[in-house]
Amino acid sequence: MMRRLKTRITLIAFGVALLAAPLVVRRPYHQSIMVFIGINALAATGLNLLMGYAGQVSLGHAAFLGIGGYTSAVLTVNHGANPWLAMIAGVALTVLVAWVMGVPTLRLHGHYLAIATLGFGMIVNVIFVEWRGLTGGQSGIPGVPEPSIAGVALDTHVRFYYLVWACVYAATVASANIAKSRPGRALRAISSSELAAQTAGINTARYKLHVFVLSAALASLAGSMWVHYINFANPEPFNFAYSIELVVMAVLGGLGNIWGPAVGAGVITMLSQVLQPAGRLLGDWLGRAVIDLDVPAFGLILVLMLIFLPRGVTTSLGMLFQRRRSAGEAG
Repeated sequence: MMRRLKTRITLIAFGVALLAAPLVVRRPYHQSIMVFIGINALAATGLNLLMGYAGQVSLGHAAFLGIGGYTSAVLTVNHGANPWLAMIAGVALTVLVAWVMGVPTLRLHGHYLAIATLGFGMIVNVIFVEWRGLTGGQSGIPGVPEPSIAGVALDTHVRFYYLVWACVYAATVASANIAKSRPGRALRAISSSELAAQTAGINTARYKLHVFVLSAALASLAGSMWVHYINFANPEPFNFAYSIELVVMAVLGGLGNIWGPAVGAGVITMLSQVLQPAGRLLGDWLGRAVIDLDVPAFGLILVLMLIFLPRGVTTSLGMLFQRRRSAGEAG
């Protein structure tokens, strides 16, 4: 009972902080960073459900963001569809693709599943690049419109911030409810031992497929918001590197922790803003083009996290706080 009350109080405090953040952060550049943190957090929340609760690894999650993003772009730019309806269509198409892909793929385990999702992500990215008649190839699709509410276009950083973080907040609340529910307990049982879960009568195939589809749907929504925010869709953001980035966000924040995606997305998104100019400076110094430091840096972070903080930053800090509190009470 006390734990549930603490969760509710924390969620309320989180919501108040989100409402107040644009009033404190006034520079447009920093507001845009907060929008991208929210988009990444939304995608990482879905991946956290899949990896943190069900124990299933996906290395091609960026493909689902791309499917949602390109569906929104094609429908709004080429067919004049309403952005909200385009987002819904993107989620619906992504759910269908995830279902069709998940039925055979989720029968695999361990690194075989990781390789299968990696291959899926690469195939989808190649489609984005080569199907020029639909996606525009490397040139992409410009002019993607912003959504509007009651005739008010979400064409400023602050307005779009509230849209994105409202979705992140709803996904966080849903994750908290799933964690306490019967499906959440079933997913944790699958993560601990799929064979033991099957012996206990849990339909492991159904639960894994459902959480995979839900994870893909959240990623699709994040991808749609991405293209509507920057008014442009191109293959570059939805590649293998971004899939790894999402995995690092989930692991860094803490797998199975409802606050992990927001923390991981915040750290990694801000770190990317530092690595990009550093890559330009290093490229100039070596007399070469811009050097992409994101992939090696995130790979190093992932290895260090798995070695020293396998539970992630959020969970580890929570455990440290609890130990000090217990020691203080004992003293």
